[in-house]
Amino acid sequence: MSLLVVGLSHRSAPVSVLERAALAADAQAKLLQDVLAAEPAAEAAVLATCNRIELYADVDKFHAGVAELSTLLAQHSGVGLEELTPYLYVHYEDRAVHHLFSVACGLDSMVVGEGQILGQIKDALARSQELHTAGRLLNDLFQQALRVGKRAHSETGIDRAGQSLVTFGLEQLAGREPVETWAKGKRALVIGAGSMSSLAAATLARAGVHEVVVANRTLDRAHRLAEILAEGGTGTVARAVPMDQVAAELTRADVAVSCTGATGLVLTADAVAAGVADRTGAPVTVGAPRVPAAGTSAAPATAHDTGSDADEACPLGLSGDGTVGRGVGFSVMGEDAVAGMDAATLEQHAAWVDNAPAVRRDDPQSEADTIAALAAAVAAGGRVPENRRRPSLVETGNVLLALLDLAMPRDIDGAVHRIDGVRLVDIESLAEASADAPMADDVERVRAIVSDEVAAFGAAQRAAHITPTVVALRTMAADVVANEIARLDGRLPGLPEKERAEITQTVRRVVDKLLHAPTVRVKQLASEPGGAGYADALRTLFDLDPQTVAAVSRADKINESTDQNASQTDPNRGRA
Repeated sequence: MSLLVVGLSHRSAPVSVLERAALAADAQAKLLQDVLAAEPAAEAAVLATCNRIELYADVDKFHAGVAELSTLLAQHSGVGLEELTPYLYVHYEDRAVHHLFSVACGLDSMVVGEGQILGQIKDALARSQELHTAGRLLNDLFQQALRVGKRAHSETGIDRAGQSLVTFGLEQLAGREPVETWAKGKRALVIGAGSMSSLAAATLARAGVHEVVVANRTLDRAHRLAEILAEGGTGTVARAVPMDQVAAELTRADVAVSCTGATGLVLTADAVAAGVADRTGAPVTVGAPRVPAAGTSAAPATAHDTGSDADEACPLGLSGDGTVGRGVGFSVMGEDAVAGMDAATLEQHAAWVDNAPAVRRDDPQSEADTIAALAAAVAAGGRVPENRRRPSLVETGNVLLALLDLAMPRDIDGAVHRIDGVRLVDIESLAEASADAPMADDVERVRAIVSDEVAAFGAAQRAAHITPTVVALRTMAADVVANEIARLDGRLPGLPEKERAEITQTVRRVVDKLLHAPTVRVKQLASEPGGAGYADALRTLFDLDPQTVAAVSRADKINESTDQNASQTDPNRGRA
């Protein structure tokens, strides 16, 4: 076994990199085909979720495999190799098995213990089988991972520690309220009709929302999901609309959940602002929220606060802090206000703050340095990370529209943070929140299960590795018996058939008894760590032809492929 994993996840890379590296379905298929075309790989599978992209392969050379898989991952993700490399992790052989089993159990998920990953692993296996890129190793590995994940959920309380991203996201939107209390009577808009969107719609219906509107590019799928929700017995009204009705539905919705496969934004900040404005009847702009200075309270800005000299001097047009007589302008405590701005604009503002009169700022050098650092961050990472440390709109009770973005790359413009009355929870904020989530006591039990299963899988694979050698040995022994019986027939042509059969059976029993102990023992030894050398020793001791051993392996692979094809065409037949 030479299993290699190259990937990146929410644990190794920022969300901004993950969303840029996200692979669409057709890109995943092309990646798998290119991996098999590369020299080091014999099998390949891709596990791509909203917070991980991992490439699994059976390789014959470690270093060449790492280089090739990393290069192909960069090419197909569209992120340059030099930029992607610092975020990649590599696992090999038993460590690779341990990693996938941990992933299957939810130990490596953003929300520990969530069970959706099992469906995603199943989809990854089905995709590689459909494309014929998975052979014996990856078939065995992924099927065993599914069994390990199910075992962890059935034998431990890991479900108590984990929940789906949908549930966790809704809890973040609900704040200190129970989700059922927060959701009761609300109108919900669900954009997308895939597995994650369907789960979101069902969860909202069970939580007690009054209405769920499903929008999808394929209207038939939206109708099917709406029918399922309406027949669910929750009392929730459900209906379907085409995607071009999303803007209109935003004016009515209290909460919107989006999870599509779109490569661009589904909800722009301007569209969300327009939806909120239509509801309130007042114009809403995507501006920078005012940030009170220490020891002051927020108040509407006055003409004195935002005089023409201050507005003209500040390149961003940011208003004061609401304190009469002071035009402090922008404070770095509100760095979420500049989410999405480019480095050049930030540098302009840093210079303005640095040169501003002392009356305009409390600590000009600190502020200018921090904004310069933000400019460097956006130049490296693509955008400014939003600051979510300030009190949420949920806590202040001013939410007009709650948004949950579960897509990767993101569906909802991060700039909606700057719209008064809008609260956004996305993959990035979920990652931050889950970092502080308590671990369940059962997590240690799951880790023990994973360790046991990794050892068992490794032993089974090592034992399977020696099987062609054992089969070749027994084949050679059978040939020896057949040749000796043929020579006996030549010397004793008149030997009665009864006596000949008895002699043949006796010789076969002798050979079987002589081979029984060494073949059983070599299988036991081969299943232990470092046992791969016993196959070589067996081939050397009995002078087995390597071509014969290879022929047995090829025959096994042909039979395996035949069984897989049969299982795909015959639903009543299981996979080998």
